[in-house]
This record gives sequence, structure tokens and C-alpha cells, in this order.
Amino acid sequence: MDRTLLLAMPKKVRPASEFGERLTTLRQARGLTQVQLAEKIGSTQRAISRYETIADRAPAPVLAKLAQALGVTTDELLGVKRTRTAKTLTDDPEARRLWKKFQQVMALPEKDRRAVIRLVNSLVAATAPAKDRAARGRRATG
Repeated sequence: MDRTLLLAMPKKVRPASEFGERLTTLRQARGLTQVQLAEKIGSTQRAISRYETIADRAPAPVLAKLAQALGVTTDELLGVKRTRTAKTLTDDPEARRLWKKFQQVMALPEKDRRAVIRLVNSLVAATAPAKDRAARGRRATG
């Protein structure tokens, strides 16, 4: 690899605080880059990087925006309450893969997003009766 390229690549910095670690974990579990999260809250990648690496926590108004963008409470983000969603997404590769796909769907035009949701609803509705019949059959024989 070219030495100049190596010098230009940023170093991976470990979070200095538990808050930064939680923020990084939640962001990654949702398949977001620092840039994408920054855009969601109206901030910059540099600010997100700072919150993840050197800050003890983000300012209160930013905390609320981060929590909303990540789909958690501020208590979960601050570590006051355990984050169930983050654990579920990070532990289950299939859930993480689906979450990333739905993040991509969110970038589609509204008309296309509605079409995807209709398709998902149709598939779920079509499989629900089959599951119900199978469960009733097991109860009758078991």
C-alpha cells in the first residue's frame, strides 16, 4: 500500500467514555455511518466523532435528537436504562441485515417507500393465516 495513503487514513480511536461506546454501538447496530447520523440530527460528522471518542456526553438538546434518531430513550443513551434494542440488533445478524435494508428503504422516494411497506404487509398477512392454521393443528393433535 502506498505510504502517503497510509498517512492520510484516519486512525480508529476508541471511545473514551461509556457514553461514547454506547453511542457508537447504537449507531453501528442501526447500520448508520457517522455522516448519516449527523445528517439525521442536523449536525456534522466531526461532532458525532467527538461525542463517540472524546466527549463525556453530548449537550442535552443533542442528546434528545440522537435518542430520537437511534430509536432509544435518552435514559438508554445515557446508560441509566439498559438498551434492549441495541443488544437485539447487535446480537442477531439477520436483524442487523434487515435493519440496514430498511435504512436503505428510508432513502427511497415516498411513493416507493409506501410500495415496500404494502409489499411487507401483504407478505405478513399472507403468512399469518398459515401459521395460525398450523398452530391450531398442533393444539388439536397435541
